[in-house]
Amino acid sequence: MANHAHPAPAPLGGPFITPLAVNLALLIGIAGIILFLRFLFGIGAVTNVNDGYSWGIWVVYDVMVGSAFACGGYSVALLVYIFNKGEYHPLVRPALLGSLFGYTLAGASVIVDLGRYWNTWHIFWPGYAQVNSVMFEVAVCITLYIVVMWIEFSPVFLEKFGLKQIRRRLSRWMFLFIALGALLPSMHQSSLGSLLVVFGTAINPLWQTLLLPVLFLMTAITVGYAVVVFESTFSAMGFKRPYELDILSRLSKVMWGMLLAYLAVRVGDLVVRGAIVEAFRPTVVALMFWLEMLFFLLPAWLLAKPANRRRPNILFLSAVYLMLGTFLLRINGFLVGYDTGAGWRYFPSVPEMLVTLGIIAIEILGYIVLVRWLPVLPKHEAKARSLSDLTPLARRPAAGCSARRRGAP
Repeated sequence: MANHAHPAPAPLGGPFITPLAVNLALLIGIAGIILFLRFLFGIGAVTNVNDGYSWGIWVVYDVMVGSAFACGGYSVALLVYIFNKGEYHPLVRPALLGSLFGYTLAGASVIVDLGRYWNTWHIFWPGYAQVNSVMFEVAVCITLYIVVMWIEFSPVFLEKFGLKQIRRRLSRWMFLFIALGALLPSMHQSSLGSLLVVFGTAINPLWQTLLLPVLFLMTAITVGYAVVVFESTFSAMGFKRPYELDILSRLSKVMWGMLLAYLAVRVGDLVVRGAIVEAFRPTVVALMFWLEMLFFLLPAWLLAKPANRRRPNILFLSAVYLMLGTFLLRINGFLVGYDTGAGWRYFPSVPEMLVTLGIIAIEILGYIVLVRWLPVLPKHEAKARSLSDLTPLARRPAAGCSARRRGAP
């Protein structure tokens, strides 16, 4: 990896109990009560899933969307370790922490959404495993990736507790886990698209294509960069830190390039297959398609001008639009554009939405607690308070700073 000087990560410190933390804990508590009722009385007691729509929002949002939003660590690792762009290394630990929560909670959500959750172990047992199933590949890859991410993140805990010798030994093998951390998301993010291919004609032609694995992988990488920009902006405001404008500006150019490539493949596929005519029918499905495309086209237009990539408000807005576009691509594919026949309808119940809010609250609260307690974010002086007064971080001198070496997340 190229040598670049960066401030060493350090715990932010500060109070753990704040009004925001209390509100997040309240949402988590409500979700916990609903899940208790779900396990006590069954999944039908708190959800609207049925025989036509056996996958509700817990799978479609928490797994399909949530795992895409958790690709920040994967996307940044591709840049730093695969393309040797060491200047992005300060983003690795916070991005990896976000991915860690996102994927771990996505895996837990699957268990919650299984009617016979007590048979979860069947997925991995040779006598029961369906090795020809796309779902088997997704389940194994996501499970392995969660383990790999905890190992990749473990140097943070080892530094915290002063276990330098163990950290040095682990560093010798870290290249192996970094390689797996690049391979496994490539496999399961594309396979999430393959799941829709298997649904066949039940999926509207606007989303049903053999290129779905490619489209899902491209959006996972692109939205990973968007989530990094989103998290960095909120970290700067919430923790009153300088805004990493230089590095985020360069990252947004990468994000923009990926977005243009995605739009070229997406629109080209629709035209070649002749499915684009479906977008001009007076239906709710067509309306949702255009809304999805709008959220991809807006950031492509905003980031086309290089000067806009140095404006924190434009970077943040573009990141939000990209996250909404990715959200709608997966919601539209798995729910809006999915028609299982007459008589079947699905809309998430209030308890389902409250559980999803609770899972999001766990991610936010866990992130706040861990960056205050562990050396995750680069050490800086307090600066920003709101989006309007975000202070760009000037380029730092190399003196007194240590470059992160290969194999050291």
